[in-house]
Amino acid sequence: MSCIALLGGAGLLAACAGSDGAAAMSQTPAATATNRSEPVPMPAAPDAKAPVALKLATVDGGTFDAVAHRGSWLVVNFWATWCHPCLAEMPELSQLDQRRADLGVLGLAYDDISPAELKAFLAAHPVSYPIAQVDVDDPPKAFEAPTGLPTTYLLDRQGRIAGRFVGPVTAHDIEQVVDGARDGRLP
Repeated sequence: MSCIALLGGAGLLAACAGSDGAAAMSQTPAATATNRSEPVPMPAAPDAKAPVALKLATVDGGTFDAVAHRGSWLVVNFWATWCHPCLAEMPELSQLDQRRADLGVLGLAYDDISPAELKAFLAAHPVSYPIAQVDVDDPPKAFEAPTGLPTTYLLDRQGRIAGRFVGPVTAHDIEQVVDGARDGRLP
């Protein structure tokens, strides 16, 4: 029976990774695509009380500094070019970024591809928010290394981790946490 479960799990993983499943696994062995219908809020990292210090070079040649975004909520989305659920949520994250003045979005490309390949990908799949490429072998220390993609962190106005979602996230999911905190409640 366990052999059947193992084969079924491998088949599901291949289906989530899409037609480039073999390439996907070789590109980023540390994480797999997660294709859930609803994101699962996860407990934040143990040091969630400390503000996140994150300063990264962005693909467009700029610099993103999380400290400069204190006073606003910040969505930090780990994604990869081979992850179909990641790509599906990008347009909604762009709309959220444009619609809410009290919230910003940062995409972290957790993908073992060249900067030129990432730039070409983003030219074909533009977003309204900054993208930084992170090393899959050494992701930012402020966050746990993703085991599934997409993985999304929500930082509060003080820069602390207020929530983590593993799997696709919607604007509604994010706004529930933001609005719940504003109203003195958390989902």
